[in-house]
Amino acid sequence: MKADKIDARKIDFQEFFYEGGDLGVDCNHNRTNIRIWAPVADKVDFLIFSDDCEDSLHSIRSLKKGVNGTWKLKLSGDWSGYYYLFRIHYGERFEDTLDPYAKAVGLNSERGLIINLSETNPQGWHRDKRKKIENPAEAIIYELHIRDFSSCDYSGMKQKGTYLAFTEEGVINEHGEKTGIAHLKELGITHVHLLPVFDFGSVCDQDRNYNWGYDPFLYNVPEGSYASDPTDETRIKEFKSLVKSLHDNDIGVIIDVVYNHTYHGKYSVFQKIAPNYFYRFVDDYFANGSGCGNEIATERPMVRKFIIDSVCYWAKEYHIDGFRFDLMGLIDKKTMKMVVEALHKIDSSIIIYGEPWTALDPQLDWDKRMNKGAQKGTKVALFNDDFRNAIKDSLIRSQEKKWDIKKGVVGAIGYDHGINNFAYKTTEAVNYVSCHDNLTLWDEISIAQSHLSKEERIKMHRLAQAVILTSQGIPFIQGGSEFLRTKHFNGNSYDAGDDCNRLKWKRKSKHKNTFEYYKGLIKLRKKHPAFKMTDPGQVRRHLQFINAPYNAVGFKLMDHANGDSWKEILVLYNFNRHWSKFYLEKEKELGIVVDDQRSGTEIFNSFKANNVEVPPISVMVLKLL
Repeated sequence: MKADKIDARKIDFQEFFYEGGDLGVDCNHNRTNIRIWAPVADKVDFLIFSDDCEDSLHSIRSLKKGVNGTWKLKLSGDWSGYYYLFRIHYGERFEDTLDPYAKAVGLNSERGLIINLSETNPQGWHRDKRKKIENPAEAIIYELHIRDFSSCDYSGMKQKGTYLAFTEEGVINEHGEKTGIAHLKELGITHVHLLPVFDFGSVCDQDRNYNWGYDPFLYNVPEGSYASDPTDETRIKEFKSLVKSLHDNDIGVIIDVVYNHTYHGKYSVFQKIAPNYFYRFVDDYFANGSGCGNEIATERPMVRKFIIDSVCYWAKEYHIDGFRFDLMGLIDKKTMKMVVEALHKIDSSIIIYGEPWTALDPQLDWDKRMNKGAQKGTKVALFNDDFRNAIKDSLIRSQEKKWDIKKGVVGAIGYDHGINNFAYKTTEAVNYVSCHDNLTLWDEISIAQSHLSKEERIKMHRLAQAVILTSQGIPFIQGGSEFLRTKHFNGNSYDAGDDCNRLKWKRKSKHKNTFEYYKGLIKLRKKHPAFKMTDPGQVRRHLQFINAPYNAVGFKLMDHANGDSWKEILVLYNFNRHWSKFYLEKEKELGIVVDDQRSGTEIFNSFKANNVEVPPISVMVLKLL
């Protein structure tokens, strides 16, 4: 798409950099303050509407030119409940638009809404607190889409597909198994990662058609199609209610943020207030490193400021516990470092992670990108797709990936000359085997190994997740994996609808043994700090690999690793479809806490030997007695 003739890229970035924290529309009972950054505008008006209907113009007020490319206006009295648009004049032409800092909107985000944010808080909001963790390795992250969580007919939740479904307590499926928040608490995860909840452009609020939401329109407004009433501030109240409900159940809330591109290019709010400034270009055409038609110029001062202001707004106003950055390889390193600094001033336990890749090659120099390795020492974590691929290759494709598995086990740190990867600390690696992208793990196994029995395929699924939950780093689980989630073999279900994407809660009853197995692994990880080391020196001292047969990996966590109550823990992965024998350096008395059928923290069998035989396609975790 070709750029507009008016070009804000030509302004002096420093002269037009506005540092203030008052951009947007801020309202209380006595006044409304308005400020917008429109550096190349000739005039800016504020259009006020009495309601959200088409013919409801109340008045037009002109803004005064302020400092550093801003325009400002102060309205006396209480204007909450009125709607608005900005009219940006460029000579004889004008653009009617919202502002990027909009906090509330009407139906389908066609107009902004003036609100007093203090009146959007649910009961008890002043007591709501983020989930506190000592280090990110304590997190066990569970990925969810708002609608997928509750839209199943058998979910037991009444307010299906909405924010409020997350507030429903004590819900069960038709077989009496816990669903909803009760299920999350029963499983034991610590954080829910929500696919985009900001206002996105592909879904009509009234029709509530389905989309994952990776198509941003407004970044500081919750999506309207998940609210019971998308015409007013209801979406804000209900999303805060979701956050509070999860916090009340000791579960943190991480939101998926997409600051790398926008749904529209030429017609976006960014382009209307400052043509061409917020985007990267190839000659006069929008660059497309996102693969979605444009890419945001995060390295420009006012773009960087907007991203930092936006995440801080979510952290402060909505008490968000963490942020997952989509296509973080499109975002420059300086911006991400400043994001971390700003968020950790608010709360040092806020988790920050993202995808260290791009869709296509961006218009950003390689050394400025947030790629693998660029995160070292920044407190930003990256998805470890190398580990994901190694686990799948070892299991599904019977390819020996022993060294790549070891790199993942140690949290992608520099462990020794042969085991060395992208991370400085283990908490810079997010370990996963499946997420919303691509096939679910169960579907992928079922396609690749259709000739195997169902029992063997279930063992593959369990082993893959067991590796994630017993390795150093931050474990990440795709929602529904604990009952073998299927999306009917759809590998790109972003708009495939509820039937394909929803969590099918009958499967919890059908695959209760697998649910209990995952629950036991989570309990083991949470109870034992040996699985949550952070410092690389600590890992080198306390984690030691043992000799293992072909396509198998074994290691021990020694000397009360990370203050663990158990002196030594032995972890053995057998990716083979036959029994594998692991030889120990001497005879030991060992107690089994995890095998191919059971998992947890209690010993259910013990023996004394100088070797351990592990069943096909399984993990064994043992305590030194």
